[in-house]
Amino acid sequence: MTAATDQARPVREEDQLDVAALDAFLKKHIDGLGGSPTLEQFPGGASNLTYLVGWGSRQVVLRTAPRGAKAASAHDMLREARVMAAVGKHYPYVPSILAVCEDNTVIGRPFFAMEPIHGVILRKDMPNALGLDAERTRELCHGFIDRLVDLHAVDTSDADITSLGRGEGYVERQVTGWAQRWRQALTEGTDPGEDIIAWLEANRAADVASCVIHNDFRFDNVVLDPDDPLRIIGVLDWELATVGDPLMDLGSSLAYWVQADDDATFQAFRLQPSNAPGMLTRNEVVAYYTERTGRRIDDFRFYEVFGLFRLMVIIQQIYRRFALGQTTNPRFKGFGQAAAYMGQRCRKLMEQDR
Repeated sequence: MTAATDQARPVREEDQLDVAALDAFLKKHIDGLGGSPTLEQFPGGASNLTYLVGWGSRQVVLRTAPRGAKAASAHDMLREARVMAAVGKHYPYVPSILAVCEDNTVIGRPFFAMEPIHGVILRKDMPNALGLDAERTRELCHGFIDRLVDLHAVDTSDADITSLGRGEGYVERQVTGWAQRWRQALTEGTDPGEDIIAWLEANRAADVASCVIHNDFRFDNVVLDPDDPLRIIGVLDWELATVGDPLMDLGSSLAYWVQADDDATFQAFRLQPSNAPGMLTRNEVVAYYTERTGRRIDDFRFYEVFGLFRLMVIIQQIYRRFALGQTTNPRFKGFGQAAAYMGQRCRKLMEQDR
């Protein structure tokens, strides 16, 4: 295990679980568990929570919603487990589901357990322990996009996968749906953002295809082989995955892609080492994706603005939870300002000439 391997940490006080009840459930549904369990928490993840439960050398990873979250959209653990089971039959990077709990009385909300994938997860900065120069970093970046291309090529004729989506009209539903979520997440003093919504509606693109999309595809949701960090061995965090438009998926991914020449404010929000020497720029990512897929994109602005707006909504939803006292995690205190900044980035793109 290298120093760059992702490590679980002690559980935050507000995220503690009933370990005894959890232990009893998991031992009932998973063979080979014995002794007293340990419970740790993985860093990252502002929406749902990820834990490592261990009985000596035997470990499982647990996914559940934060306390007080409603089981809808981004917090629907049962749907995430169903997505993973369906996509995992065709895409070898999905962790195997071991148990699903629909009973709210065990830990207070639904959860599922899956096999751990031990490896390196890239957070904000590229670990020196990986020893990647610019050339190898670029190769890693190409491989990252290749795995998204592979996902978009999954056969959607499988009935379990078809059932994940709602058919044609994905782009329109996304614009309408995220606008509604934005309005519901507003807090006192928040910029209403109606001009951004109006621009998205006026410039809305037609669906280009219908395929499996991840909707949160970024480096801190993929696992690298510790012995060969250029090889991706797992893709995590399937809570937003569905059947929809691939360019919307790419646009959502690029909202998190902070490149080396971006301003200091955007750099402060960076969650992945997309600014490292050798990493592609956003324009280069789009160009490589279109080369690999054969999809022609004359103007990617709509998808990029949508991705930033969607991220703005997600940030504001988390900030609203903080503002209402539903979470006390101090890292969420500045999320209101972060959402406002994403709005500014949307407007700069909206003002650019085609």
